[in-house]
Amino acid sequence: MAGNNKIIIPLVSLILVVGVVCGAVLVLNMGGNDNASSGKDNNGISNGSMKHVTTFCQYAEYKDECARSISHVAHNRSATTKDFIFAAIEATLEAVHKSHQVAVNTEVDQGADPYNHMAIEDCKELLQDAIADLQASISVVGDSELHTLNDRVDELLNWMSAVYAYQTTCTEQIENPEYKSAIEDGMINATQLTNNAINIIAEMSKVLEAFNITKTTTDLLHKGENSNTASRRLLEIDDEHYFPEWFPVADRKLLAAQRRGNLRPNVVVSKNGGGQFKTITGALKSYPKKHKGKYVIYVKAGVYNEIVEVSKKMKNVFMYGDGAGKTIITGNKNYALMKVTTSKTATFAALGQGFVARGITFRNTAGPQGHQAVAYRSQSDMSALFDCSIEGYQDTLYYHTYRQFYRNCVISGTIDFIFGKGTALIQNSVIIARKPLANQFNTITADGKELAKAKGGVVLQNCKIVPESALYPLRFKVKTYFGRPWKAYSTTVVMESQIGDLLSPLGWKIWDGEKFENTCLYYEYRNSGPGANTSRRNRAFKKFDVLGPIRARKFTAGLWLDANRWLPATGVPFAIGYTK
Repeated sequence: MAGNNKIIIPLVSLILVVGVVCGAVLVLNMGGNDNASSGKDNNGISNGSMKHVTTFCQYAEYKDECARSISHVAHNRSATTKDFIFAAIEATLEAVHKSHQVAVNTEVDQGADPYNHMAIEDCKELLQDAIADLQASISVVGDSELHTLNDRVDELLNWMSAVYAYQTTCTEQIENPEYKSAIEDGMINATQLTNNAINIIAEMSKVLEAFNITKTTTDLLHKGENSNTASRRLLEIDDEHYFPEWFPVADRKLLAAQRRGNLRPNVVVSKNGGGQFKTITGALKSYPKKHKGKYVIYVKAGVYNEIVEVSKKMKNVFMYGDGAGKTIITGNKNYALMKVTTSKTATFAALGQGFVARGITFRNTAGPQGHQAVAYRSQSDMSALFDCSIEGYQDTLYYHTYRQFYRNCVISGTIDFIFGKGTALIQNSVIIARKPLANQFNTITADGKELAKAKGGVVLQNCKIVPESALYPLRFKVKTYFGRPWKAYSTTVVMESQIGDLLSPLGWKIWDGEKFENTCLYYEYRNSGPGANTSRRNRAFKKFDVLGPIRARKFTAGLWLDANRWLPATGVPFAIGYTK
């Protein structure tokens, strides 16, 4: 994985919903007289109004930009926090429009420079998707059936963190300095405003307290984690029967039927006939417009050599095969030999929300010489894989954006082979380090969290970390690390896992040429095995720590993924708390 060849393609929905409750519980007193005696700033905003602007923007990194984005609202004496959030997001939307126009105006000759042409085209896609998603988010503000404010803040951070990645990584794949600078310059305002939104949302409880929100509202901020319901559900996982007791009945029946072999799918794919389609791509094209509920695709045993994408319009696709190693989806796209952008190397890309896969192998056969060569890429929020194998070398699993869960999977690779900017939890899985090229090392993870208050990171829980047979005799010669920090606030946790003797005692590797080891968050908790000894961990990592049970709980599924809210509906078994 090259640091400048990562692409993020996020979605946004629910960005503004926090404004509804804020507006309901707080009407800012924008008062003050309109005459000179009341005092106004250079923009004609009264001193009283300016105080509220300052309060709202106090956690923003770019305070002047924040103030300018909401200054027109400050003239309104009855403005609410909802109005302020509307103004801030609308200003971001306008800035993204301008960024997109810069990308549109950047023309690259495809014949003379095919790689940078592809990179710019990808950038246009990313920014256009951001525009559409920001527009869609405005439409949900009036939704009357909303969760608690605390739930919405977490959701907002999930989506806004992806929006930031949308913009900043748009340019990471561009290699031509002239094109790169043009796009970056055109995106400055948009990235700053998105950065501000993340920081304000992350501190929303403090913002509300600054405006003297009532105790009832403050209680809502902390309800989720400590509720009796949440605590009870920590103990009700029924792994023997695969499904937690509180699963929706329809989903429990669906997955139970699939396990018994008598599930009736919407479509069947069979390479050798016997189904409606011979290709997975063909089956996905049958996805009905305005489909509601799960769309079930059964892929029979066989090797499917095709590049597959589950588009954003294809929500709640459940795809299952005859088992990993039997149903195989394979490709060999790569960066080094083919000059393909990292995201476009993916053999399988899941974009539609709520994608679930079971019993399938996702494979990229480019080999270590292909460098970036993704087997499975997901920018599907609330997605889950179970009983799957994800096979490659460099950049095997790309947890692109949003919340993702992996259970009972086998994931193999060499350099940065589990990487991304989303929020991922890999549970009860086998992580296999493979033999890299000569003079290379293995890094299992490379998280790309860029802002301190954004959401993002990867957790390996109750996993086994082992070498493949080709690496085994060389496991002490070829260095293998838990990971290295792709971005400044890279967050990675290895907990309750069995670590083989292949792991370097240093545990973690710095990213050469950067100083991310000063700010990244690398944690371990209750690991076992010969590689679990932490006494010789790399001291260059200033914030490395061995956690206790209270701090480690933050990284279990219930809190890390807000799992109670969505994971049961995927039909995938999971432990919501500790596994041991």
